[in-house]
Amino acid sequence: MEVKRIFDIPYYSKANFEKDDFVCDKRNGKWEKISTDEYIKITNQLSRALLKYGLTKGDKIALISSNNRVEWCFFDQAALQIGLITVPIYPSISGEDCVYNLENSDSKICIVSDEKLFDKINSIKNQLPDLQEIFTFDEVSNAKHWKELLELGKESDNQQEVDLIKDSISEDELASIIYTSGTTGRPKGVMLTHKNIVSDVLGCEDRVPYKDSKNRALSFLPLCHVYERMVLYLFMTNGISMYFAESNEKLSENLKEVKPQYMTVVPRMVEKVYDAIYKRGTEAGGIKSRIFLWSLRVAEKYKIGDSKSLAHIIADKLVFSKWREGLGGNIITLVSGSAALSKRLNTMFHAAGIPILEGYGLTETSPVMAVNSFGFTKIGSVGRPIKNIDVKIQEDGEITVKGPTVTQGYYKDEEKTKEAFTEDGYFKTGDIGMLDEDNFLFITDRKKEMFKTSGGKYVAPQVIENLAKASQFIEQIMVVGDGEKMPTALVQPDFEFAKNWASKNNINIGNSPEEIANSKDLKAEIEKELAKINAHLGKWEQVKKIELTPEVWTEDNGLLTPTLKLKRKVIKEHFIKLYDKLYDR
Repeated sequence: MEVKRIFDIPYYSKANFEKDDFVCDKRNGKWEKISTDEYIKITNQLSRALLKYGLTKGDKIALISSNNRVEWCFFDQAALQIGLITVPIYPSISGEDCVYNLENSDSKICIVSDEKLFDKINSIKNQLPDLQEIFTFDEVSNAKHWKELLELGKESDNQQEVDLIKDSISEDELASIIYTSGTTGRPKGVMLTHKNIVSDVLGCEDRVPYKDSKNRALSFLPLCHVYERMVLYLFMTNGISMYFAESNEKLSENLKEVKPQYMTVVPRMVEKVYDAIYKRGTEAGGIKSRIFLWSLRVAEKYKIGDSKSLAHIIADKLVFSKWREGLGGNIITLVSGSAALSKRLNTMFHAAGIPILEGYGLTETSPVMAVNSFGFTKIGSVGRPIKNIDVKIQEDGEITVKGPTVTQGYYKDEEKTKEAFTEDGYFKTGDIGMLDEDNFLFITDRKKEMFKTSGGKYVAPQVIENLAKASQFIEQIMVVGDGEKMPTALVQPDFEFAKNWASKNNINIGNSPEEIANSKDLKAEIEKELAKINAHLGKWEQVKKIELTPEVWTEDNGLLTPTLKLKRKVIKEHFIKLYDKLYDR
């Protein structure tokens, strides 16, 4: 059979790679496996229940979960195969945004994972006249449990209706509305059809290395994001078992238990893994630390495709093999997206036998537009565009794209839909980039994030920020200077690293974030780090001054998006006094 609609995937997988561990998660300390057959049985049962509940083709069903779990997949499949439109929502967004997303999408049922999310949605339910019911994955008092629906669909008396609807659904029909987290303004409801997402799955198939139906992937990035969701479908289509991590805090433990071959990551996670490795290596002391630091120098010189030197073989045996053990020992590749990955870190992980395939895309492109592969990789690029799309660089450097993966537009917003496309039908990504002579795509900045100083010079902040985050002193950095005489930066130090550094050097920087951010010694050290970066920048783009912020930038305090991008306008307003200090106001 051919995969044309998202819900075809389990049936295709059953015909080609029937498994006893199609999707798995951990319950009560034990990994529970759902076979392909059981998955199909449960989802059909839920489809029958949703029809009996009164939902009809075209209705919307919202899914909100604090962690990835098999129930999310059950409802996604069950809804899609009877023509319902799924609305995945980030669990961390504000109540106000929840109201907007649920109201704008006309969602009739909302499925949430736990008590906290039930209370959140229940408290706003009176503002949502279309919302009929809230169901929960966990057992929550005064809430309807998802198994009530499962029981409702136990009798197969309306299975024929399920099958008839399934057969009637075309690949061009709307499958999902995904609200972009956005750094400013109201979220936009990106409309994605079955064809959009399936085309992305098929376009990425040749980028999956060493496919084997015995292989496993560990999933921890949120399934409400189209990146992790498309990768879920991609792995299912290729016979790779999906294991869902319990939480970010238990990721290290789950890696050792599952021993996966694949995992999707974001650059911040890679940075944190490296920081933990560096901390262990340098704190070992004596000859162990000297060997560790020597191995890093070996890794930094590595070039992809080169045969390993004797030094590299020794470093691999003594040091890099332990890095791989920490990730379960079987990793074939990590796939990185969402933001730019440090070239230095990427090189070092490749050298350590943990290749990171960096890619690029947007919610509006389902999402992957380009990704590196084992056969074709250039560090610093996001790989070659996938085979079924056309990428065009406009005269101003903006990356635009046309093809079957591209959204049909924004839900209930014709104006923004029209603005998003060129006159000849290319979607405008808002990113600046270039295609090299080998057709590798390089991203240089966000079009909207580039700014012009009062001297008329353009500055691309992301390029500078990505270089700066290679410093272990810098957890987050935002380069500013729009309309100002020079670029400056707000810096969130890595507070733990700063404390360790101060302790080793007998420097008193205090213990609280406020005290650490006010330390002149720490500020001077970070200024030295930035001076090294400035040496490689044009005079107009060099960061002339910095201020350290006294708190961690997180999604919870609204300074980062759910995909850990900077909310630039919010950060500037939040630290406006420090911003004014940068310019002596």
